[in-house]
Amino acid sequence: MRRPRRRGKNDSPDVKVSKLMSYLLRHGAVKEGLALRDDGSILVSELLAYPRLQSVSFEKLRQIVDADNKKRYVLFQENQGSAEPAWFIRATQGHTLQVSELPLVKIAPENMPDCIVHGTMKSKLPLIMKSGLSKMARTHIHFATGLPSDKAVISGMRSTADAFIYIDGAKAIEDGIEFYLSENGVVLSEGLDKSGIIPSSYFEKVELKNADK
Repeated sequence: MRRPRRRGKNDSPDVKVSKLMSYLLRHGAVKEGLALRDDGSILVSELLAYPRLQSVSFEKLRQIVDADNKKRYVLFQENQGSAEPAWFIRATQGHTLQVSELPLVKIAPENMPDCIVHGTMKSKLPLIMKSGLSKMARTHIHFATGLPSDKAVISGMRSTADAFIYIDGAKAIEDGIEFYLSENGVVLSEGLDKSGIIPSSYFEKVELKNADK
């Protein structure tokens, strides 16, 4: 189980709250005694009752969700049979927790993005080329539909990535590898035969950052 993202010495209060939310919604809800629904959501009232979030107001929570540049969270209302619909929140992707009904859109061959790319570090390439891309502890392998420098790409890889693995989407889908699109535009896959691995035979090309310098 992951711990909350490491606290930066200079993190603002809002960033600290966002990191804690990320931990709870993606990794730690069950361990921390929060009721996670099949779609990955938690009642906002329950989340804000968590000891380290009790000082956070609903308005502050909504402000943090709206300001998140990677759109990591979705805040929504749902009628629970009471006079007022209840507020729920979920992470859009990045889970290590098993979420059986996370809202994802299956990508069909005719709707395959022009680019499916996984960002990593150069130091990891030898192992990846040998063993394939792995979901590691997460429920899916994550891809972006472009590089971090592309304005249309808001999430899918870390900005620190210096090696980029492009997937042959057509070949992968033809061989039964399924891809899904998350609510914030990240491409997700459980790998070949849902093994959590995409072998290197499905790599179209590998590019290194600043390789020409």
